[in-house]
Amino acid sequence: MSTKPILHRDDPDAEPLVGNVKVTRDDWLNVAMDVLISDGVEQVKVLNLAERMAVSRSSFYWYFKSRQELLDALLARWQATNTAALIAQAETPADTITAAVCNVHRCVVNSGLFDTALDFAVRDWARRSGKVRRMLDQSDAHRLEALQAMFMRYGYEEVEAVTRARVLYYMQIGYDLAQLNEPVKFRLKLLPYYLLVFTGVEARAEEIEEFSAYARRFWEGEAT
Repeated sequence: MSTKPILHRDDPDAEPLVGNVKVTRDDWLNVAMDVLISDGVEQVKVLNLAERMAVSRSSFYWYFKSRQELLDALLARWQATNTAALIAQAETPADTITAAVCNVHRCVVNSGLFDTALDFAVRDWARRSGKVRRMLDQSDAHRLEALQAMFMRYGYEEVEAVTRARVLYYMQIGYDLAQLNEPVKFRLKLLPYYLLVFTGVEARAEEIEEFSAYARRFWEGEAT
């Protein structure tokens, strides 16, 4: 879930801003990201963001030449977080394919690696913009290529690797979109069977235990 961003001026650990500056470039980006996720790209407007931060909209132009530059920065951040994180997790060394899939699934439970709400917001945005649609298609292709390469590292033939990569990737997108709100215990109970379906291989007990412990740290507070 996306949380309301803390402005630099409200962060007790942040260095004081110099002069009359009340917000930073990251503040504009963070609030814009929050609006994109909660209300859609149509509401990512300079005046709207300025009102949320209680600043003059003229300060926006200290950091961005135009609204379009802000939108481009949002897309760049999405690419640098979600897409880069999923690819990095797919490329993380692991002893077995089941452990490798668990590495990828860390993106599912850790929004610091992969922000699902942001991904859905960009997919919604892509329905209205050909440019964003092309970027999304390229991003999906890069993610799938990384997952395919992951399977091939463990000896899967190319066609099977492509198929398993697509099953793993698109199943997770649909799973998140369904918002099942499953109890943690039940979801983790299914983990060994999901891994078997994704890989055709039974996962080691220690792999299940390690991922389950990782997931619980991020799902803490959910009903068990």
